[in-house]
Amino acid sequence: MASESSFDVVSKVDRQEVDNALGQAAREISQRFDFKNTDSTIKWSGDAIEMVSNGEERVKAIWDVFQTKLIKRGINLKAVDASEPRLSGKQWHITATTSEGISQENAKKISKLVRDEGPKGVKCQIQGDELRISSKKRDDLQEVQRMIKAADYDFAVQFTNYR
Repeated sequence: MASESSFDVVSKVDRQEVDNALGQAAREISQRFDFKNTDSTIKWSGDAIEMVSNGEERVKAIWDVFQTKLIKRGINLKAVDASEPRLSGKQWHITATTSEGISQENAKKISKLVRDEGPKGVKCQIQGDELRISSKKRDDLQEVQRMIKAADYDFAVQFTNYR
């Protein structure tokens, strides 16, 4: 009798990679000619990333530079939520936060997809902020991974603990 194989569906962000992308964006902003004498900055503010500049278009440009750096570092942009540009005094601000974990509602969406369209014999268990999917056949698990990737949810998903 074959043992069960499984994997976890998670939504996690590597904070070190986000920090590296932030450092690269800060260096680029300090060196670019169009950001000279504009008091433009990007930095950590607690668990959020704060982008500040003296114009709405410039602060949007900082966000664009940061997004480019995140993509190059392999961070899914669905895991980063940014606020709309807002005016505070003479400065424009954008605050970005990273979201981790799959909510119960989103885990139920994935579970329903697997039950309805997935191969027979595949089981789903919601475990806190992740989802464990198990089956006797590894081919079925690979098929489920392809289905979840193709579903294109509005949150980032990764697959871990494939055994």
